[in-house]
Amino acid sequence: MNVALKNETDVIAEGEREYGERLARAAEKIRASGARIIMLTGPSASGKTTSAHLLADELAKDGTPAKVVSLDNFFLGAENYPTLPDGTKDYESPATLNMPEINRCLGELNEKGESDLPVYDFVQEKPAREREHLSLDGGVCIVEGIHALNPELTRVLPEEKLFRIYAGLREEYSKDGRRLINTRDIRLCRRVLRDAAERGHSPEKTLGMWDRVLDGENQYIKIYKNLADLVLDTSFSYELGIIAGLVPQALAATDPHCPEYALMRQTAERFAEVMPLPVTAIPEGSMILKEFYSGAKAAAKKAGAAANCFQIESKL
Repeated sequence: MNVALKNETDVIAEGEREYGERLARAAEKIRASGARIIMLTGPSASGKTTSAHLLADELAKDGTPAKVVSLDNFFLGAENYPTLPDGTKDYESPATLNMPEINRCLGELNEKGESDLPVYDFVQEKPAREREHLSLDGGVCIVEGIHALNPELTRVLPEEKLFRIYAGLREEYSKDGRRLINTRDIRLCRRVLRDAAERGHSPEKTLGMWDRVLDGENQYIKIYKNLADLVLDTSFSYELGIIAGLVPQALAATDPHCPEYALMRQTAERFAEVMPLPVTAIPEGSMILKEFYSGAKAAAKKAGAAANCFQIESKL
C-alpha cells in the first residue's frame, strides 16, 4: 500500500473507479432480481447512507426510478427508548423503531407503490406531526438503516420482492505477516475525524461511545449479515493515507488523561506505518469519503494543507 500511495493520482483514481464498478454491479443484480424493496444496512461509518443514495442514482441511470427511505424517520422518540443497565438510553436497539408502522409502509410500497411515511423531528427527538407521501413511480425503494436486515421489518413482504445488501469495508492490512490495521480501525477513524471536524465533538467523546457502538453492531446488525444477497464493499485503499495524515491531529487533540487516550494512541501508532496523503487529495466527486472528511478538507483548504482541522474548528 505504501508503494502504491507514492503514485497518488493513480491510486486515488483506481479506488474511485473500483467503487463505481461495485455500485454498477449492485444495480445490475437488483434489476435482475425483480425486487421492489431493497433493504440496505451496514455498521457505523460504513458509508451505508451515502451508498444508498449513490445506488439510487446508479439505478436511475438505466431507467429504474429509485427512492431512498431512512429508517431514522421511524424512531419512536427518546422517551420510548429502552434503557441499558446503567440507566442510559439504548440508541442501538431495534426497539427504538416503530415496527408496526414500518410493516405498514413497506407493505403499501410493495403492493401499491406508494405510502405516507412518518417524519422524525431530531431537534425535539420525537415523531413530527406531518407525514411525507412517497410514490415509487414504478421503480424501487431502498430502505437504509442499521436494522434494515432484521427480519421483523420485512415479515409482511414476499421474499421474491426483497433484495438485501450489507455495506461494509472489506480491506485489512498486514505488516510482516501480522494484521496491523483492520476494518474497525478505519471505521473508528472515520467517526473520530468526521465528528471532530463537522459536529464539534472531541475525540474522547467519540471514542467513549465506541465500545457501545460495537456491542450494538454485534448484537443487532452483524447477526443478520448472512441474510444479505450482496455485500457491497465500501473500502477505498487510498483512504489509509488520508487517515495517516489526519490521525496525529486527533491524537494531539485527545486529553492524555482521559480513559480513551490509550485507544487513540494505539490507533495512531498503527497508522504511523502508513505513508500519509493530504486530505485535499480527495476528489470532489468522491461522495463516500466526502461524507467523513469534507470538514477536515474544508479546514485544510482554508488555512493551508498542513492545517490542523481540530484546532481550526475549535477556534470557529
